Amino acid sequence: MSLPKVVAFGGGHGLAATLMALKRLTDHVTAVVTVADDGGSSGRLRQEFGCLPPGDLRMALAALTGDSAEGRLWADVLQFRFGGQGSLAGHALGNLLIVGLWQRYVDPVVGLDQVGRLLEAQGRVLPMSAIPLVISADVLGLDPLAPDEVCRLTGQAKIAKTAGDVLRVRLEPQDPPACPEAVASIMEADYLVFGPGSWFTSVVPHLLVPGLVEAILASPAKRICIMNLLPADETDGFTPSRHIEVLAEHCPQLTFEAVIADPRFIAGDIHVKALVESMRATLTVAEVGMRDGSARHDPFLLAATLSAVMEL
Repeated sequence: MSLPKVVAFGGGHGLAATLMALKRLTDHVTAVVTVADDGGSSGRLRQEFGCLPPGDLRMALAALTGDSAEGRLWADVLQFRFGGQGSLAGHALGNLLIVGLWQRYVDPVVGLDQVGRLLEAQGRVLPMSAIPLVISADVLGLDPLAPDEVCRLTGQAKIAKTAGDVLRVRLEPQDPPACPEAVASIMEADYLVFGPGSWFTSVVPHLLVPGLVEAILASPAKRICIMNLLPADETDGFTPSRHIEVLAEHCPQLTFEAVIADPRFIAGDIHVKALVESMRATLTVAEVGMRDGSARHDPFLLAATLSAVMEL
């Protein structure tokens, strides 16, 4: 039996966990990564060079490196951050490598493929768009003196940490071009995997790129949603059902074949099963969190659950 082709959408630690699980199931993994980050090292490099924010792309590449001693070494090198107080302080070495290759090759996909070959990555990492994007959000209760007022908040770093209730997010420019290689991967995929991760700033943005949405809806691939382990930051106080509703609000045509949720997350939500089934999906409840109780997915448990869902 041939190994499935899987495309995973997201960014940050959530996407990294998915990729570490998927690479245990197949060699045909493509990460399609959000490019709206404007904080930390990525934000500084983006502002200085006008380039895509490299941080989430770097994390995806590190997650796809091999599990050999050499692979783990390269992953650590990629994630290493400079200390001190100088101009390099806080920069991840992998970010500088990626931006340097972008300066050399101009095409960001070519630069990312070069890093992938260097790391012998077990898959490919692509940006969702070849241009840097800005994310903005309608937020309720941002001003404590006007709790019923909806305000506009701009910037991924601000939205991710807002104390207000995020209602909806948008991208600027409004209709950004999709990365052609990402569209091609979606059309060739057997499975499309969404989440986990920061819901509004890592998962939803892919549903705001018209070219990606068209490919996602046209692809014959089966679609899988991996839920977070707990609501936090931009979705603090959200029920599991509300997480699913957010996806439907941003892309009403989107349906899933399967939704994976840890029992700790959906406990007490009496509506989630019916909501999932209304999207014509099957709810798979399985322990996929780290044994230490932290809000991190265990790659081995997640891989086992994905294998069962994909019937591998």
